[in-house]
Amino acid sequence: MDSTEVATKPHAVCIPLPAQSHIKAMLKFAKLLHHRGFHITFVNTEFNHKRFLKTLGSNSLDGLPDFQFEAIPDSLPDSNEDTTQDVTLLCESVRKNFLAPFHTLLAKLNNDAIETSSNPPVTCIVSDGFLSTFTITAAEEIGAPIVLFYTIAACSFMGCKQLRAVVKKGLAPRKDESCFTNGYLDTVIDWIPGMRDIRLRDLPTFLRTTNSDDIMFNFIMEETDRAHEASAVVLHTFDALEPDVLDALSSMLPHVCTVGPLQLHLNQIPEHPLKMGYSLWKEETECLEWLNTKAPSSVVYVNFGSIAVVTPEQLVEFGWGLANSKLPFFWVIRPDLVIGESAILPPEFVAETKERSLIAGWCPQEQVLNHPSVGGFLTHSGWNSTVESLTAGVPMLCWPFFGDQQMDCRYTCHEWGIGMEISNDVKRDEVEKLVKELMEGEKGKKMKNKVMEWKKFAEEATGPHGSSSTNLENLVNQMLSRKS
Repeated sequence: MDSTEVATKPHAVCIPLPAQSHIKAMLKFAKLLHHRGFHITFVNTEFNHKRFLKTLGSNSLDGLPDFQFEAIPDSLPDSNEDTTQDVTLLCESVRKNFLAPFHTLLAKLNNDAIETSSNPPVTCIVSDGFLSTFTITAAEEIGAPIVLFYTIAACSFMGCKQLRAVVKKGLAPRKDESCFTNGYLDTVIDWIPGMRDIRLRDLPTFLRTTNSDDIMFNFIMEETDRAHEASAVVLHTFDALEPDVLDALSSMLPHVCTVGPLQLHLNQIPEHPLKMGYSLWKEETECLEWLNTKAPSSVVYVNFGSIAVVTPEQLVEFGWGLANSKLPFFWVIRPDLVIGESAILPPEFVAETKERSLIAGWCPQEQVLNHPSVGGFLTHSGWNSTVESLTAGVPMLCWPFFGDQQMDCRYTCHEWGIGMEISNDVKRDEVEKLVKELMEGEKGKKMKNKVMEWKKFAEEATGPHGSSSTNLENLVNQMLSRKS
């Protein structure tokens, strides 16, 4: 490629919130833009950049001539490389420390474009929506358009957007913590556009605070305040899945664009030249061989994602619930899953289940969900996991942990009919009962039929003339037409 071609390429700088699920979704989106002719600079924090090199190998971030990786400091004290960083500290640092290094990086990229002609100048920024407080400012400073990519459901985005109204109506923060356990959270909210039967408990959990200066509560509100300033707000969902909420959002914001599920677009590019994986942990692929030995739709897959944590008691209750169901299960227990200690399951549990269970530290989740022997998914209801389960046609048991997961769970179980909720204070009898219902019961069969319908709608959305495919094309054309 000669320097004239390089200079005329559009150049998108993609920056995710520095957490596993956000990085994964942004990297998929960046690959789709790259496939459509964009030069990509993908920005991780130095902490996560190092984690990728450790997990995927020292050459994993060499990238391609037109898909490059850069890193900026996160200004946090060093911590164990194999654990998720403290979310509150990370968000506080995003608010205070990220603008300057990001701006320096953009200036460097533009200087390189002038001095060496090996890279084109930056023509747009694709920012995680939860970084918008500083990325919109940075985009204004260099005169580039910005696209905000919220890697969450439309219903969850709407929930975040309504927190200011929740404060205005005096519903949060509360004076006394006891209200969060005495039924207050069951208060029904009937004024959110495009939503019905939503309770306070379905809104982002950060509102459950007594402190008006609570870092996470304010962070979430700030990160949707300026969404209307972006050239487009992109959501990882599809039109048929959330029509009412999307209609409401479209009347509130100038350009709302659904592009999901991203993996279904990527499946249509079998040979994308960027071969790297998405995981900050080492994926243990032996589980796929174990799954090969199991009957179709017979295995319960259990994974609580990259951030959720459980108490030692909850771990044991989940364990015995799975054991007592007598069904085969594959359980991912990451190194930092149990609060403050290593995950120890009683020897009786290990003896009881060793013939029909497998436990791993991390796994290639999408391959697992798409494996014919997996029949149900016990999940924390993170949005990536929910979309991956839906596109694989696997019904869910939901145990939402925090943030947007409560809303994902609400829609999974009540709007889409593809999940059942496990109560927060895990009890083995309930886990056993629901696991059996999911895998063998009448409700489980209904959920399976329903999830297969949604899978088909997801495939249509990303098909040749589907809503997500059309939206993606229009978005790309809009980004290209703004090229300076």
